[in-house]
Amino acid sequence: MLRIIPLYASLLALFYVYLSARTIGIRRKARISIGDGGDDAMLRAMRMHANFAEYAPISLVLLAMVDMQGGPVWLLHALGFLLLAARLSHAYGISSVQAPGKFRVGGMVGTFATMTVASCWLLNAYFISL
Repeated sequence: MLRIIPLYASLLALFYVYLSARTIGIRRKARISIGDGGDDAMLRAMRMHANFAEYAPISLVLLAMVDMQGGPVWLLHALGFLLLAARLSHAYGISSVQAPGKFRVGGMVGTFATMTVASCWLLNAYFISL
């Protein structure tokens, strides 16, 4: 049974809905039905939305597996919070040209760290159980 990760999955899902609505709003305002139409704001919104869709699901699957394998509560909260903070940071960093690049980079580092730690924990748990 999942104990901790549903909290972070639901928060990330709500953020994904926000990113989707934001992208739709920019698309409607710019009257762009497909693609970015050469509009920088549309391109940024699309990439922010797509990047989230590319990384959040696999990260949540890994965290859910750690949760199902009985991972420590502190680790689940640490990784869940890190993933949430990383995705927020990345979105902020890519949202405008004025946003410092460190937020985008920090978001990717946090996301990769979450995936790496969860993967290593799962591999360790697997090999210990043999």
